[in-house]
Amino acid sequence: MKKETRMLTQKIYRYLLMFLACLTLSLQAQMAAAQEEEMQARQLLSEAVNYYKENGDKALAVFSRQGPFVRDDLYVFAINTNGIMLASGGPSVMLIGRDIMNAIDDELKPAFERALSQPEDGEILEADYPWGNWNTAGRKITKHVYFQRVGDTVLAVGYYQPRASSEQALQLLETASEAVSSSPRETFTAINALDQRFYKDDLYVFVVELDSQRFVAHGSNLRLVGRDFGALTDEVGKPFGQEALDKIASSETAEFDYQWKHPITGDTEQKHAYARKVGNYLVAVGYYQPNNGSDAQADTE
Repeated sequence: MKKETRMLTQKIYRYLLMFLACLTLSLQAQMAAAQEEEMQARQLLSEAVNYYKENGDKALAVFSRQGPFVRDDLYVFAINTNGIMLASGGPSVMLIGRDIMNAIDDELKPAFERALSQPEDGEILEADYPWGNWNTAGRKITKHVYFQRVGDTVLAVGYYQPRASSEQALQLLETASEAVSSSPRETFTAINALDQRFYKDDLYVFVVELDSQRFVAHGSNLRLVGRDFGALTDEVGKPFGQEALDKIASSETAEFDYQWKHPITGDTEQKHAYARKVGNYLVAVGYYQPNNGSDAQADTE
């Protein structure tokens, strides 16, 4: 009996080591990808600064074309110290010639004012702010930007950071649960309208009415509103909806895993969701775990 117990303990220990090794490799891969994107953004900015110094304002038209200064999701944009957008190789191209202060939220204005007031000292500075993308369907995603002033022009290159953490998922769940508890109908309308209170980068809220088991709100895909959550399966056929309903039926909280389409990258990835029972509703928020999902594309979200 002791020998069997020892063998079982050793087997569990080996599985635990394998799990930790896989988790470590996944985190290392994510860190390496982030460092690579940071390096590419800084490199593109340095090239743009040198090109602008050599060519002056003639460079602005080049920055605004789909050419050498647009690389995948990275692009150069330029703003003068008065806040006028001078060039952009991305979605902000529509702002060229306009005062950017009239196009951004009040909460963003202090950050842009600080950036535009920095002295010309040859240093590359950096900042974070929420910004839209051609592929985000109206969602504002955290963007990390490197910028440098040359004369009265500020040149910048940024990259999106769409992945939120489990801690941020729990924070968003807390916010949504409180809102559903106090004003359910108003909250459902806000979630479906992409109210910024109810999403953070790739996190979003969805709500299911427990009596009918149907979605009443979804912060990424309105086509799911009214659908039977219990009948929903993920990309590999797992009935995760019914699993979540079964768990929440006997508890105030639940956690469940499934493979789902990432709202920004479009890739199918492993997702871990937290759910809470709020009156007659299941309120849930999940976060994505890259490199753990299938390579297939989901067409349900």
